[in-house]
Amino acid sequence: MLAHAPVALNPTVIHETYHSLVFKLKWAPEEAGRVLREALDDSSILFLNQTRETTRIGLGLAESYRLGGRDALILANFLHPRVAEFLTFDRTILSQKKIKRGQNELKIRSP
Repeated sequence: MLAHAPVALNPTVIHETYHSLVFKLKWAPEEAGRVLREALDDSSILFLNQTRETTRIGLGLAESYRLGGRDALILANFLHPRVAEFLTFDRTILSQKKIKRGQNELKIRSP
């Protein structure tokens, strides 16, 4: 089993973060890319790959919790036995408070 990781990321979170940094916060694309590549290179950060099964779970979450596609896909990735809590500023996701699937439960809160 992996050691406790204080931070976990996935591909969709990386790309949504890039979009927010560049198009909303007006960072230079090169700076946003550099910072995000540093996060990807940090071996203490748990990186959760997206799979076909993750995609299926995400579709189920979208239907069950009335979420948008990207939000559901992100949450499906983090609905993982090694991840207990999901921090976000996204009001739609925050309104859920927690997501469950089988034995896995993901608590959702703002940072």
